[in-house]
Amino acid sequence: MSNDTPSILHHVSIGTNDFDKAQTFYDAVLAPLGCKRVMEFPGAIAYGREFPEFWVQTPIDGNSAQTGNGIHFGFFARSQDEVNAFHAAALKHGGTDDGAPGGREEYGDAYYGCFVRDVDGHKIEATYWDQSKDTGHT
Repeated sequence: MSNDTPSILHHVSIGTNDFDKAQTFYDAVLAPLGCKRVMEFPGAIAYGREFPEFWVQTPIDGNSAQTGNGIHFGFFARSQDEVNAFHAAALKHGGTDDGAPGGREEYGDAYYGCFVRDVDGHKIEATYWDQSKDTGHT
């Protein structure tokens, strides 16, 4: 990866209370988006397309992992089919629906996405942004 990436984040990390279950869940959920395991350490695994952007790990301080109200993590999808596959994989592997795949009027015509809760209750999203329908946003 070059240093001129358009992304503003290097990576994010979430905690899990069941590392084995979380690995199975994220292996399945992120695969439709073209993501894979790119790094592993005892109790920690990183996913990405090219570099470790999304970490799942047992908390380093030894305390229980917690979710935060108002926090969610959104993943890029390259098509509506990828959003649908992400959602289906999440439900199949212990996630719960928190917003079925589809458009959201408040997000504009270009948006197609879904929201789920992972096996620890973290809210995650897959989003496809159809640039041909983007009428301008800020």
